[in-house]
Amino acid sequence: MRRVALFGPPATGKSTHARRLSIELAEPHTDLDDILFTADGPLPLEEFRRQASEITSTDGWVVEGNFSKLADVVWHRADTLIWLDFPLPLIVYRITRRRLRQLAGREDNAQARRLTWSTAFFARRSLLRTAIRKYRANRHRYARQVAETGDLGVEVVRLRSPLEVQRWRQRTEKGPAESRSRAARHTTGP
Repeated sequence: MRRVALFGPPATGKSTHARRLSIELAEPHTDLDDILFTADGPLPLEEFRRQASEITSTDGWVVEGNFSKLADVVWHRADTLIWLDFPLPLIVYRITRRRLRQLAGREDNAQARRLTWSTAFFARRSLLRTAIRKYRANRHRYARQVAETGDLGVEVVRLRSPLEVQRWRQRTEKGPAESRSRAARHTTGP
């Protein structure tokens, strides 16, 4: 495992998991959001694809982000694709908890400082509403694309709960290839 693509809805621990893998594997970590969203606004798709392709043309990397439209330049170049496929009620709970922490001033970052009750929960583009909408709209498409990626020889790991993530991490930290292959589950259904 040297080229890892990791994706999933918000509040599934993508960044935390990707950073840990990056350290364990001694490979660079890239969050695709950091490439796409610039001070001047989002990059055009062609430039976004070019930059992502440049990152994944190297021998080792850990890339996180929910951009299945980059499957050919990220997922298909990975040796391992990790899908954090948590249930919607857990995602809603975690987003709500995070937003409440931010609104209470327990997190000090640029996003938290701009947050209001309306933008946190009620705005059309709130993270909560977007997560629910995208979960419903994209899940079946993700399953199809993940299956296609697996058919290309990429090891697919679909983790459906924090407990599965923890167990998979414990098995992979031990190192033997046999435990990694037992931990991987290639599934096609939602």
